Amino acid sequence: MDVLALYGLLVLTTLPPLVPNSALLVTAGVLASRGELFLPVILLIVAGSALFGDLLMYLAARRFGGPVRAWMRRNPRRRALLEWTSGRIQRYGLPFVIAIRFLPSGRIVGALACGVLRYPLRKYALGAGIAEATWATYSVGLGYLGSATTGRPLHAAVIGFGVSCAVAAVGAAIQWAVRRRALRDPSEGAGEGEGGGPGGGGGEEPGGRASSVTAT
Repeated sequence: MDVLALYGLLVLTTLPPLVPNSALLVTAGVLASRGELFLPVILLIVAGSALFGDLLMYLAARRFGGPVRAWMRRNPRRRALLEWTSGRIQRYGLPFVIAIRFLPSGRIVGALACGVLRYPLRKYALGAGIAEATWATYSVGLGYLGSATTGRPLHAAVIGFGVSCAVAAVGAAIQWAVRRRALRDPSEGAGEGEGGGPGGGGGEEPGGRASSVTAT
């Protein structure tokens, strides 16, 4: 495959959310270890395009907060997850913005919750940038280090893909537990998420925390 075409494919599979790309990222790492691709360029493209996608989701949710809330509240699981995420963003701020990226669907939920909350753009961009850089390094690094260690690209790709699936399974289990807890304890989500936590007003709280989600 042409190098420029492969770089373009990396952009197309990392900019939008929920596009399966683990195998492609591991393969890119393998090709970089063999000198066929330039590792820093791969990392820059993967992290940069993913961050751009995150910012688009954040800005859309910030601009169209009402329709986004309405869409997420139609489904009990989406509503519970939004309320739980909103409460944690207000409580923990930047560290949670970074951490939620690594849960299944966390990229979408985190961006939408931050946008609806009107979490400060600079803080969100910083958190998302750190998260995407870490994710890109981990995903591509699996293929790069695996190939460099085993000397066999196919083995490296299989190992990298297997590790990615294992990490995704752990993340899915965590998210499942979070959803169950949020559905069993709606009072916490109502108090910390949409219903307006202490202060209930607009603007940023002390310490860089965003204001409560405004109910519609």
